[in-house]
Amino acid sequence: MKVSGFTFIRNAVKFDYPVLESIQSILPIVDEFIVVLGNSEDETESLIRSIQSPKIKIIHSVWDDSLRSGGRVLALETDKALAEVSKDSDWAFYIQADEVVHEQFHKQALDQMLLWKDNEEVQGLLFNYTHFYGSYEFVGDSRRWYRKEVRIVRPHIGVHSWKDAQGFRLDGRPLNVKEIGVSIYHYGWVKPPEFQQAKQSYFHKLWHDDTWMKEHIPDVKEFDYSAIDSVARFLGTHPSVMKERVSNQDWKVNIDPSKKKLSFRYKVLLLWEKLTGIRLGEYRNYKLIK
Repeated sequence: MKVSGFTFIRNAVKFDYPVLESIQSILPIVDEFIVVLGNSEDETESLIRSIQSPKIKIIHSVWDDSLRSGGRVLALETDKALAEVSKDSDWAFYIQADEVVHEQFHKQALDQMLLWKDNEEVQGLLFNYTHFYGSYEFVGDSRRWYRKEVRIVRPHIGVHSWKDAQGFRLDGRPLNVKEIGVSIYHYGWVKPPEFQQAKQSYFHKLWHDDTWMKEHIPDVKEFDYSAIDSVARFLGTHPSVMKERVSNQDWKVNIDPSKKKLSFRYKVLLLWEKLTGIRLGEYRNYKLIK
């Protein structure tokens, strides 16, 4: 079985993306890793090359900054990376620059890829998500966070990135997938407040025009993490590749996990979800094969 990893990145240093940790978190279980490197204004390329792995293949790209609707440019860059996956690869493992896989899941991921490798009905594999927020000790636990997404796809069958690169489709239809019980740790909402605000100011431009930006993005230097509706304390362990980042956190967030800013309706829906495991009205960009 041959497995390719793939991602895209631009300005990882400028916006404090853990792309180094992201790549390293699955590098042991892939045979190659494709990085589509956007036209950066910082030392992102040097950062990627510092990994010094023969598995890594860097493809240079120029983003179309005129695309300011729905995050479409992110999907285009994802498709560029997927197109570079070796023709003889059985699976393509997609990981975004703020996502990390715990090493405890390596064997399980490999076992599941091997299990479904020859079943062509299975077009992708579905992951669980843990979303960290504000600091490495808190996770988002409300309905605003998506719970699952496809991160391994069968390459060279026409699969393409969907909308803002959150998931994938084939001929415009959700992929047929198997759930594999492996978690992605999402760290996109854990940055020093000044880096988080800079990221918000820049990346909303990929979705909205200047008028919307002026109305919705405050002109401040630091992001206000206290506006979150609900978080819980993280009781597990972080991936080993994140050890240095976690220990180097030098900012504090003003969040009390015991205080929930939820409407009565959301409280009822959240209680139902915790009791049954079912999220009513959940958006699913995949078709689960039982």
